Amino acid sequence: MAVSTTEATAGREIPVLAGVPVVGSLFDLKADALGTYLRAQREHGDVVRVSVGPPGLRAELYCVFSAEGAQQVLAAQSANFRKDNPFYQEIRESFGNGLLTSQDEDYLRQRRLVQPLFTKRRVDGYAGAVAAETASVIKAWEEAADGVVDVSEEMMHLALRAVARILFGTDVEATVDVVDRCFPVITDYVLRRGYSPVNIPRAWPSPGNRRAAAAMDELYGVCDEIISGRRGGADAEEGGAKDLLSLLAAAKSSDDGEFDAAELRDQVLIFLLAGHETTATSLAFTLHLLARHPEQQRRAREEITRVLGDRTPEAADLDRLPYLTQVLKEAMRLYPAAPVIGRNAVAATEIGGHTIPAGANVILAPWVTHRHPDYWPDPDRFDPERFTPEAEAERPRYAWFPFGGGPRACIGQHFSMLESVIALAMILRAYEFEAVDTDIPVSAGITLVTQGPTRCRVRSLEG
Repeated sequence: MAVSTTEATAGREIPVLAGVPVVGSLFDLKADALGTYLRAQREHGDVVRVSVGPPGLRAELYCVFSAEGAQQVLAAQSANFRKDNPFYQEIRESFGNGLLTSQDEDYLRQRRLVQPLFTKRRVDGYAGAVAAETASVIKAWEEAADGVVDVSEEMMHLALRAVARILFGTDVEATVDVVDRCFPVITDYVLRRGYSPVNIPRAWPSPGNRRAAAAMDELYGVCDEIISGRRGGADAEEGGAKDLLSLLAAAKSSDDGEFDAAELRDQVLIFLLAGHETTATSLAFTLHLLARHPEQQRRAREEITRVLGDRTPEAADLDRLPYLTQVLKEAMRLYPAAPVIGRNAVAATEIGGHTIPAGANVILAPWVTHRHPDYWPDPDRFDPERFTPEAEAERPRYAWFPFGGGPRACIGQHFSMLESVIALAMILRAYEFEAVDTDIPVSAGITLVTQGPTRCRVRSLEG
């Protein structure tokens, strides 16, 4: 029999999502975490406690669903909320202590060293690499069987090759196959351990530990080999290679020093993780939504043709393609690549009239906030008009936050938008899309994960 309780706090009582005896909402979260968080907001409001697991192993999740609450956690009172939860620790141990996972002075030092490499001018210089990889995908689709492609698989391949080319330059081929093979093994391992109340030590020789260790050894090995070559080569600013790894190896300051080889590998692994899965998700769902909405697809293509003609898009074209950008933002609203964000409260904080206690596991859910009826009328409807400048100005800043926010906002936000707009412009100019799979189940992994194919029928518009 389902039960529902409330917890008294220094503020108003925090409602608790109904669960089942002994394990609370454990099975609901395992079956459909995104749907469970959405139900929590619909039934109980913007601050909800979710109990997970049996007594003695129970986790209490304090979910914050409002835009104003997200702003407090990520920006206004971000010092009260740290990346100290078990999930981030598992990512840290598998993918290194790079920008995504580091904290305190480690994070500030890394950010200061890396920030100059992600200025708009620097990032705009990567447009050519994105266009080249996109052109390869467009050509490969000419031979697609029955004219059907799985856009999730294809965009994952495109985004991985693009970020690997930008990171490694001429060494791209040496890394793509390894990343493609090893990343799924490691991410599955992180997810299993991150969501489990009890884990055996990583050093124990269980089959899962051995598989993950072998994948990490192979991935670390290829990164270390390339890094060794860069650190022994010409300075990136003195006529040497201009790929991002070379620039990272050359980054230094009198206050922060420079990255050693292990730190370089940590940054590379985090850039590979965050730089391809997130962008691939945005690209795939933008194409799939347009495949299901032919009028919006036609309007986006008309803008692309009018602005670009037959030429290859450049970084400067982002501002010239406002409707395509609106389409992308609306896809990122409905399918945020990071659908759930976790933090640990280090100080009691009042949010929405409720007190989040110190030590609480705090959950933000862009998946839910992006569907909040207070900010998004008819929230499940695909409507790029939501992102006109006028419409954006009327909403709270954190009603839409696919890149996080505050002092830890994604450093690669401009790169992701650049890559996505360029790739979409080239693909939509070359092909017309019709959805084959219309209902795409998804789940929350490290990033948003599709639970089946995302197939579209493509028809060439060239020649």
